[in-house]
Amino acid sequence: MNPDRQADGLPQLSLPRATSAETALFGIYEISKILTAPARLEQALTNVVGVLSSFLEMRLGMIVVLDQKGDPEIVASSGWADPTQRRAIETLPSKVLDRLVATAMPIVIQDVCSEPLFADAVDVITERLGSRVSFVGVAIKSDSRVIGSLSVHRILDQERGYSFDNDLRLLAMIANLVGQTVKLHRMLSMDRQRLLSERASLEKALDARPFVTPRRAAPEVAGIIGESAAIHEVLETIAAVAKSNSTVLLRGESGTGKELFARAVHELSLRRPKPFIKVNCAALPESVLESELFGHERGAFTGALAQRAGRFELAHGGTLLLDEIGEISSAFQAKLLRVLQEGEFERVGGTRTLKVDVRLIFATNINLEEAVAKGEFRADLYYRISVVPVFLPPLRERPGDVALLAQNFLEQFNSENKRSQVFSTSAIETLQRCYFPGNVRELENCVRRTATLAREEKIVDKDFACASGKCLSALLWTSSGSGAFHGRQNPPADLLARPATDEVKGSPPEALTSALQDGEFAEGNGFAPARRMIEKERLIEGMEKAAWVQAKAARLLGLSLRQVNYALKKYNIEVKRF
Repeated sequence: MNPDRQADGLPQLSLPRATSAETALFGIYEISKILTAPARLEQALTNVVGVLSSFLEMRLGMIVVLDQKGDPEIVASSGWADPTQRRAIETLPSKVLDRLVATAMPIVIQDVCSEPLFADAVDVITERLGSRVSFVGVAIKSDSRVIGSLSVHRILDQERGYSFDNDLRLLAMIANLVGQTVKLHRMLSMDRQRLLSERASLEKALDARPFVTPRRAAPEVAGIIGESAAIHEVLETIAAVAKSNSTVLLRGESGTGKELFARAVHELSLRRPKPFIKVNCAALPESVLESELFGHERGAFTGALAQRAGRFELAHGGTLLLDEIGEISSAFQAKLLRVLQEGEFERVGGTRTLKVDVRLIFATNINLEEAVAKGEFRADLYYRISVVPVFLPPLRERPGDVALLAQNFLEQFNSENKRSQVFSTSAIETLQRCYFPGNVRELENCVRRTATLAREEKIVDKDFACASGKCLSALLWTSSGSGAFHGRQNPPADLLARPATDEVKGSPPEALTSALQDGEFAEGNGFAPARRMIEKERLIEGMEKAAWVQAKAARLLGLSLRQVNYALKKYNIEVKRF
């Protein structure tokens, strides 16, 4: 009897076809999600038969995947949670499996109890499901070859009817999906084995000779020079970051070239045709910084004679670099956070809300995590700006790039001054032995100073200031008691261990403190004029970065407010007012 019809020949109405179709569609959708998710093949197939049992009322679902010899390699089933039961594979007689593999034709059996093929499996099936059970099985194919089977059992219910035609169509669709999934898994497994085999062969072949790890070519960025692994890694990171609009935080010591790398992010991005705007947040007082970034309306404050667009507006469609972001006040941090969260702002003195499309890059040389812990930097702003942190290596971590950088700086000097100077081998060796706490900026300063004072076209080791004990780095750090470390001498151990954040904007706070308290600049000291000049420059630099607020400058320089006030008077430095 056709199970779709009752004894009187009328269609079975207890399960509407629309509902059955919707359920089947939902089941296929769930199965497709399972097969496309990353998981072990065995687990994925087990989940598939679980869906057949849960949603489609198909009992004892089973997927059998055969190996190259035709033996079962994977058996995934449902409804066998009890470990004491006989194996699930016993519900699928080998004769049935062999017929599916040999003919690739589906098998439908309305009552397994009366089917000779299931004579050896009837006891297990009826024990689980009862005496009236049907069977539907289809072949799983990969291309044109049968690689397994998908089979289910149904309980024949007198009150409900099932269309075996519908079951066959549904199982055929699922078998096709399973076949493609098995094929992909096997291809990936073969590729993996091939790669592992090739790797083993290559390692074995190269064991007997020196091997230099091949390095992928770093993206070429104008102005960035270096072949070291450290700079290569940074350039690769920047090339990847530039493809998106994610916020970037450049971190590194003073003189490592944060602005140059920020411009590299812009040049490698799709925003390249648009403006690249930069702002040094530490160089401006808060009131001026707000106007610089957001612009102002006419009459917003004294001197605002006309409307002025801010840097955010000027950078529309392009990139905005906010350097020294760690130096802004807590009040301004809140204003900046609002712009980052909402993507909108108002000009100073204005009421109209403006929206801009800007890619933000932040830069700092301070330890933001420590500043957050001390309450000096907002944690919510920290998480907003530190989406993709990029750490720029100091020059001491890329000694192999010193010669390349020095040669580049000398070529620039020659071009600007119509000279043709060159480095000797001894000159390059001297530079490579030097320790540059000022990083690339200090190296450039050293090359230009030496090229300016050199008497011959060929620069030799004796032309460098360190050869006569006048190295500016040595003068700077000697005042702190660290001793010189130019030429062949190594930097002191405490300096090597000093974290980047302890170098306050390029100068150690102990240097200025020692000079002020101990009379380091006595007239009898041969280095006194040079040291006095250095300390005065560092003091002015610290005041500028603190917007000429003496209390803030004292914190930056590691001094007391009284010491800063004394130093300003000693060097006759006029305090600027804003």
